[in-house]
Amino acid sequence: MDSLSSDDVKQLVREEGVNFIRLQFVDVFGKLKSVSIPAYQLDQALDNKIMFDGSSIKGFVRVEESDMYLAPDPSTYSVLPWTKEGKGKTARLICDVYNTDGTPFEGCPRNVLKNVLKKLKNYGYEYHVGPEVEFFLFETDEDGKPTTDIHDKAGYFDHAPTDLGEDARRDICLALDEMGFEIETSHHEAAPGQHEIDFRYGEALTSADRVSTFKLVVKTIAKQHGLHATFMPKPLKNAHGSCLHLNQSLYKDGKNIFECKDDPMGLSEDAYYFVGGLIKYAREYAAVTNATVNSYKRFVPGYEAPTEVTWATGSRSPLIRIPANRGPATRIELRNPDPTANHYLALAAVLSAGFEGIKNKITPSDCCNENGDNYGDEEVKKFPSSLKEALDEFESSKLMKDSLGKHIFDMYLEAKRKEWRLYSEEIHDWELKHYLKAY
Repeated sequence: MDSLSSDDVKQLVREEGVNFIRLQFVDVFGKLKSVSIPAYQLDQALDNKIMFDGSSIKGFVRVEESDMYLAPDPSTYSVLPWTKEGKGKTARLICDVYNTDGTPFEGCPRNVLKNVLKKLKNYGYEYHVGPEVEFFLFETDEDGKPTTDIHDKAGYFDHAPTDLGEDARRDICLALDEMGFEIETSHHEAAPGQHEIDFRYGEALTSADRVSTFKLVVKTIAKQHGLHATFMPKPLKNAHGSCLHLNQSLYKDGKNIFECKDDPMGLSEDAYYFVGGLIKYAREYAAVTNATVNSYKRFVPGYEAPTEVTWATGSRSPLIRIPANRGPATRIELRNPDPTANHYLALAAVLSAGFEGIKNKITPSDCCNENGDNYGDEEVKKFPSSLKEALDEFESSKLMKDSLGKHIFDMYLEAKRKEWRLYSEEIHDWELKHYLKAY
C-alpha cells in the first residue's frame, strides 16, 4: 500500500466500516505503543493534531517538554484482522513522532532510521532488508500468565502431530497475509517450542514497520490459542536461542549493487566493503542489535550463534554469512541481532556501519568457512560476551552517536547501564545453588 494517500485512507475507513484507528509508534527500546481514536477523529489524526504526553514514554522527554504529536504514515494503513467481527473493527496507522513546532522528534526511532536512509539516498542508494524473526511459544497457567513450560518437543522442520504449534503458526500466517505480508516460509525451529515465519524482503523502513506488526500479530494470535509468545533471545538453557537475522542488499538505479558476475564469489567491491564495515564496527553496534542481558546468553558455542567477528559463504556460525543465491538475490546476512533490538535503531546502526565500509573502502578479513566453534582464542576478534562489554564499546563509538543522534544515544546508554547494574546486583538461583551450602 505504498501509494496510499490520506484521502485513500479516509475512503478505506468508510468503505470497510472501521470503528477505531490505532495510532502506533515505538519507544527507544522498540516497544510498540499506541493510542486509539474513534474513526470520526481520523481527519484530526491525518492533520498531525493528535497530541500525547511524551514524558510518560521511556527515553522520550522530560515532564517540562511533554507535549508531542503523532504524524501517521498513510502507507501503513491496515485493518487488524482479529477485530473484524462486531462493532470494534480497528485499523492501525504507524506514526512518526513530532515536536510541537512541527519538526521531527530526534528521539523517535523511526525518524532516526529515516534520517540514515535519507543520507544513503543522497548517494543514490536504497537499502533493502529481509528480517528473519524467531520466537518461542510457551504454555500459560490457569490465570493466563506465561510459564516456561515448553509447548512441544519438536525440532527443526518437524510438523504435526510432533509440532504442536502448527495451528497457531498457521493462523499467524493468515493474519499477516490479511495485513499485506507476503509470507515465504513458516516452520518449526531447532529448539523445542521455537518457530520461524519468514516474509519477503523490502525497503528498510517498510521492513522495520513489518517487524513491529509481526511481533504484535504473533503475540495476539498466540494468546488466542492459549499460548504465550516470547521474543526473548535465550529462554531455555542448552537449546538454540532466537535471532533476528538481517538479509541486506543495496540497490542503485534499480540494480542490486552487491552482485558481480565477474567475481569468483559473485560479489561486487561494494559488497566486500560493506562486509568490511560490518566487521570493523561489530563490537560498537552490538549494544543496539543485542539489547538485553539475556541477549548474550545466546552467544555460546554449539548453537549457530556467532562468538567471533568473521564472515563466510557456507558456515552458519560466523557473524556474517553470504547465502548461496546470486544475481538479484545477492545479499549479506548479519546473524548476531536478536528480536529484543529496537529494529529501527538496529537497521540504522547496521546500515551506518556497512556504508562506512563502502565510503572508506574497508577491506574485510579473509573469508573463513571453518566452523567458528573451532577458532583459537587469539585468531579473530571476539563479539562482546556481555551487555556491559557491548555498552563499553558503544559508549566510545562516534559512529553510533552520529547515527542514532545524541538524544537517543545518551538516553539508551543511561537506561542500559542501569539495566546491567540491576542485573549485577541481583542474587540468582545459580549462585544460591552453588555457594549457599559450599561456603
